[in-house]
Amino acid sequence: MKLRTLALFAFILLIAAACGTEGGEDTTTVATDPEVTTTTSDSGQEETTTTVASDDATTSTGVETMDGVHAADTDLGTILVDPDGFTLYIFTADGQGESTCYDGCAELWPPLSADVAISSDLDASIFGATTRTDGTEQLTVDGRPLYLYTPDTSPGDTTGQGFSGVWFVVDADGNVIEAATDDGTVLDYGY
Repeated sequence: MKLRTLALFAFILLIAAACGTEGGEDTTTVATDPEVTTTTSDSGQEETTTTVASDDATTSTGVETMDGVHAADTDLGTILVDPDGFTLYIFTADGQGESTCYDGCAELWPPLSADVAISSDLDASIFGATTRTDGTEQLTVDGRPLYLYTPDTSPGDTTGQGFSGVWFVVDADGNVIEAATDDGTVLDYGY
């Protein structure tokens, strides 16, 4: 059992080391209407439009979902989650507007597609999109790309919080929620 745990830990560290090796193209996000956000590439062509969703829904399994990214209460406070309630994270190595998580990193931390709607409980003007190197669009909050974490197996799980000191959840206003390390030190990356 200890060998299996050690192997899993080594695999996660290997994937974490792969994060941050590639970049994407520049984008500009324009919020002209509180319910619509348009993102353009550096060529000036319109790339994506993100709109606000409003109605709640329930899946056939009885789990409540919403028609878009929304705020949910967790053990870390009120944070952003996807339509199914899974926690969203930012990668501090991304900086503003550009994803650097590809290959093995993106397998562990899948990017959130920019075509996901934004629920009416959020300020749509803080959301936008960035173009990844494969041409897909990734949703951003306050200019930072959003990701899921595959080891989060249930809505509300926050097991990626503070991962390698560079992965964090964000609150409903797009602010990064700081993480405490195992020794109690609070990490603050100034976001």
